[in-house]
Amino acid sequence: MSQTVAEVLVDVLERIGVRQVFGLIGDSLNPLGDAVRKSKIEWIGVRHEEGAALAASGQAKLTGRLGVCAGTTGPGSTHLVAGLYEASRDHAPVLALSGEMPRKMKGIDFFQTTEPDLLFRDVSLYTQTIVSAAQAPGVIHQAIAAAYAGPGVAHLTLPQDVLSSKAEGAMSSVATLRPRAEIVPNEADIDDAASRIDAASSIVIMCGAGCRGLADQLGALSDRLKAPLVHTVRGKEIMDYKDPRWMGGLGMIGTKPVYHAVQRCDLLVMIGTDYPYSNFLPANGNVIQIDERPLALGRRTPTALGITGSARPTIERLLEKTKAKADAKFFTHVTHERRQWDEMLDKQADPARSRDRLHPQAVARSVSDLAASDATFVFDTGLNTLWSGNWIRQNGTQRIIGSFNNAAVGTAVGQANGVQSLDRTKQVIVLTGDGGFNMLMGEFMTAVHHKLPIKVVIFNNSALGLITLEAESVGILPFRSAIEFPNPDFAALARACGAHGFSVKQPGGLTAALREAFACDGPAIVDCVVVPDEMPNMPHIELEQAGNYALAKIKEAIVAVTG
Repeated sequence: MSQTVAEVLVDVLERIGVRQVFGLIGDSLNPLGDAVRKSKIEWIGVRHEEGAALAASGQAKLTGRLGVCAGTTGPGSTHLVAGLYEASRDHAPVLALSGEMPRKMKGIDFFQTTEPDLLFRDVSLYTQTIVSAAQAPGVIHQAIAAAYAGPGVAHLTLPQDVLSSKAEGAMSSVATLRPRAEIVPNEADIDDAASRIDAASSIVIMCGAGCRGLADQLGALSDRLKAPLVHTVRGKEIMDYKDPRWMGGLGMIGTKPVYHAVQRCDLLVMIGTDYPYSNFLPANGNVIQIDERPLALGRRTPTALGITGSARPTIERLLEKTKAKADAKFFTHVTHERRQWDEMLDKQADPARSRDRLHPQAVARSVSDLAASDATFVFDTGLNTLWSGNWIRQNGTQRIIGSFNNAAVGTAVGQANGVQSLDRTKQVIVLTGDGGFNMLMGEFMTAVHHKLPIKVVIFNNSALGLITLEAESVGILPFRSAIEFPNPDFAALARACGAHGFSVKQPGGLTAALREAFACDGPAIVDCVVVPDEMPNMPHIELEQAGNYALAKIKEAIVAVTG
């Protein structure tokens, strides 16, 4: 019996291991929904299509496997776009499916008319409308191949009448639809890198998301070169926080010892990272950058050598080619500074620091201490990212994802739903600000509906806290009436949705509330009312920026008196 185009599409998704499709059903998607219903794939009905794109992106970021989302004609598809930038910017393979009106309605300004192939062009590596049943197998194959090749977003527009049509021809070459293979570096580049490494007396190795799964290899390279290992936010999860070689992050979500190490070393070796903040990178040109993408090499800071290659084979060749170093003075100095920094973080995270005020550092550290050994942390964007990124102490087996390149507020719950859908028995913890949670709070109901037991910890300061910090950094008086807002009772909201809700306003109740929430058998919200005026640590601040903060504070003091 021949298959419809919708059935061909769903069949190939099932064959390559897709386990869920995230979407909001509508008329043009009915043929697709019917095909999913008859398959082994689970349909996760979201409350907003952006949540569907975020869920697919979260899955793809975590696994490197294809995530799939769908939106129906017109606004149903346009809602996908914002969430798809998560996959696009973090190079995660996602297939986005747009329902479309029957072909005979095109070109006459029909109801809900859009031009999806134009709309999705910026966010997609590949976008195409399937205009005939004969075309379908080839275009479906091309779209999935493009998503994996990027990796990134591929998009298909699916007219309803084409979806219902009988397919012409079978789907071929399915075995080729898989994540791309590692790239082996050029041997001459390895020789050049080894020569530069051997000549350097102090080396720092900066590890990005491209180093995921390579903790042992990185540790061996660090030992061989007496080189501190530092990381980007996306690379934080790679090794145990307590590993003595894993010195911490670079940047605002980072430490002063790491900034000093990067600036003072003879040679910085960047592996699997396209770290964007040039002001934290050395400007002396003594940099080796290793990345799978040639276009990323040398674009953030002056670079002496760029190597196109995957992290694993490149590190393995460097271990073979470089000479072992004996002098550990630089490593020891960085270690000493790191211990002092950690002591400061510990004091700031102590719940007993204030008798009746809950500090956000204490919330993040308590979450870290109580989380399961295989938990996944999903960070939202905002001031809460600094608390989570600096005070979560991962164990090397836990995972951390977030909107680290797109930096979009409100993305965490949607991404967490995608991660939790993969395994409902594993712990998935969302750390979000109140502003971010408010933006797509309907996706918490998606979690309740589909029995996704995510745990949402809200840093509740009734404000867009990072906006205050950003305004002050350029000497501008924060626009309080635009930044501050009222909140619902988040714990009561959770209970109204049929989930568990907890509220914490005093440090003494923090541990008990988190323990109870994490032990719940379904979704839960922990509403942590934190002090609104907490300043994050500044690993590095320019003189001009320091003056701007001071100027802003003076302006705020004057306004407080004069109104």
